[in-house]
Amino acid sequence: MDKSFLDNSNLFNVLFQAASEGIIVVNSKQIIVTANAAAESMFGYETGELPGKHLDILIPKEYHKNHHHHFNNFIDHSEKRQMGHGRDLHGVTKDGRRFPVEAGLNPFRMDGEDYVMSLVIDISVRKETQRQIRELNNELEEKIKVRTSELRQSVRDLQKLNLDLEEEISKRKEAEKRIKNALQKEKELNELKTKFLSLVSHEFKTPLSGILTSATLIEKYRKEDQQEKREKHLGTIRNKVHYLNNILNDFLSIERLDSGKGQYKYTSFSLKRLINEVVYNANITLKTGQEIIYPKDIEDVMLHQDEKILELILSNLLSNAVKYSPEDTVIKFNTAFTGDKILFEVEDQGRGIPEKDQKHIFERYFRAENALLDQGTGIGLNIAKTHLENMGGSISFESEENKGTRFKVEVPVYMG
Repeated sequence: MDKSFLDNSNLFNVLFQAASEGIIVVNSKQIIVTANAAAESMFGYETGELPGKHLDILIPKEYHKNHHHHFNNFIDHSEKRQMGHGRDLHGVTKDGRRFPVEAGLNPFRMDGEDYVMSLVIDISVRKETQRQIRELNNELEEKIKVRTSELRQSVRDLQKLNLDLEEEISKRKEAEKRIKNALQKEKELNELKTKFLSLVSHEFKTPLSGILTSATLIEKYRKEDQQEKREKHLGTIRNKVHYLNNILNDFLSIERLDSGKGQYKYTSFSLKRLINEVVYNANITLKTGQEIIYPKDIEDVMLHQDEKILELILSNLLSNAVKYSPEDTVIKFNTAFTGDKILFEVEDQGRGIPEKDQKHIFERYFRAENALLDQGTGIGLNIAKTHLENMGGSISFESEENKGTRFKVEVPVYMG
């Protein structure tokens, strides 16, 4: 076991044992220096049995030769990445059983030595679920064929009975169409559920991996002249936690809407307090040189609305403005009263929304073409629109690609 790596390991061990993912750390010679309990259990080894062994024992033999080349190339380039893009990965247990895995690689350097931390997930259940879904889809398609054949036979039977052929054929075709549509909708629902589970897994796994990596590396920055590096990792943790909190709020909100539990709690609250809270949360995620301009001396008016839902909507818009705007730009957040309604405007100088995507921007899970590589679930604007319509309000936007976007939210001052 590499003792220099395990110096000051209290925090390291706590993080390892708390993680549900398998975590394996190897040195530049591909020798395992440590592994958490989840990894040892996943590969069928006893506690403390993996350290000191070569990484090859966890990899199918036919991949050993190419894996050595890939590993050395990865060390030379030293960048985070997911393993196995476009192909299936497998691990090997102590008793020789193969099983499918996902693995993310995180290189780092400590005491002059190169290490790679791999986060490994056993995806056997997911693969089995996907197989079952494929079988269900095949069964559905077979049902369509069988039902179509039955309907055609029915038409032929009706012809033999000298019934009104045109009317009966039209009825049968319509019935066939309804059945196909129903089966297609069921198939699409299964695909949507699979997509949603994959989305949740990805959107949580990436920031959690970042948090774990930053928390692990913070331990080595103890000297006064290393505080800048320490603060950088602490900032990463804060941003990732804030991002996860926003995702959880979105998922909880959409679950309430879909399950019919979207009750709204209308209370009286301060407009000034609402603005300060929304801006404070957004400031945590600002990029270098970004600034939010908002009315600091606004008259403290009392609103009667669902405060938490309104805060969720405005926080979502400000968060998007920060995420899709470059460094050293200004984000404007304004309010105005129009009769018995209040208008909120969020304007950025970001990448904008492509014109061809604008008609889909409020659809659930939709991501604009120029935002596909950014983290996000594609449900925030859909949630905002649905809530606003339920609360007697509305949302609209104006956007020009590469110049910026302005969202307008209008809600009654008094509701309930």
